[in-house]
Amino acid sequence: MAARRARIAFSDSAAKQLENLTTEREIHALDRTLVAISVDPEIGVPIPADTTGPELRQYTDEIENVRVLYFVTALRTVVVVAYIET
Repeated sequence: MAARRARIAFSDSAAKQLENLTTEREIHALDRTLVAISVDPEIGVPIPADTTGPELRQYTDEIENVRVLYFVTALRTVVVVAYIET
């Protein structure tokens, strides 16, 4: 049986950034990055913060030239994307 992947959700600001992706290359690169994160939400590096909220993580794909900031819900079933950079 295959491992379950986390569902991807977007914050309002990330959804706006998503709307601004215009090239097929950008969309494809982001899609590959989101698949990697959904398969292993811990793949990103934690961003140090002095907060009691969810741990913000950063994943950078140097090959695809994509950077995503996100956090994972407590049950690891949803990844909320907070920021997208292509």
